[in-house]
Amino acid sequence: MRFGIPFDDPALLERALVHGSWLHEHPGSATGHNERLEFLGDSVISLVVSEALHARHPADDEGVLSARRASIVSAHGLARLARRIDLGEAILLGEGEAQRGGRARDALLASSFEALAGAVFLDRGWSVVRGWLRDIAAPELEADAPAGTLKSPKSRLQELTQRSGERPVYRVAQSSGPDHAREFVIEVTVAGEVIGTGTGGSLRAAQTAAAEAALEALGGRPVVSAPVHGGEPEPGPS
Repeated sequence: MRFGIPFDDPALLERALVHGSWLHEHPGSATGHNERLEFLGDSVISLVVSEALHARHPADDEGVLSARRASIVSAHGLARLARRIDLGEAILLGEGEAQRGGRARDALLASSFEALAGAVFLDRGWSVVRGWLRDIAAPELEADAPAGTLKSPKSRLQELTQRSGERPVYRVAQSSGPDHAREFVIEVTVAGEVIGTGTGGSLRAAQTAAAEAALEALGGRPVVSAPVHGGEPEPGPS
């Protein structure tokens, strides 16, 4: 038994653990990579989490339930679940991706967790994958965090910076790696000043990481715009 669940078809589990970078470097060594299972697992996880939150939080409206779900099924949230079962150590990665720290990247861990969920669903059915996912995500499903703390890092950063009339701007500082394993470095600026930098396997993941870094750097303090110099002097008292 691996990851807390027995598989009737070991080939499904094997495919769930094959990253595209491995197949690219070892063509013919596996029947395929895990992206199709990832597609399926994404929907399975969303439905399990939605059902569990609906039952656990009867007083929450649709907006709060959506925020709770988003905090769990985001790349960061799913990577946390993947680390909980030590999934990263089992993923078959190409040498280049492994050397770039792929086993620790949120985006890669999240997509692999989705693939694993898809494999569990196909192998064992709905009731088993439902129970398995609810057990792994129990702390998040049971949490009663206030709705305001569930907003995405990008939303929280925008709210914080808007107090000064500014908006965060995200730009690609660097992009590297082959097409199947891109890595982006994003800088977020406010009023022309870099306040956070993040790295991720997609633009969205890197932007989220940059926003998280900016929030940590600001420590909840609103950004203060620099005074504008020059122009006509303010009239003095008459």
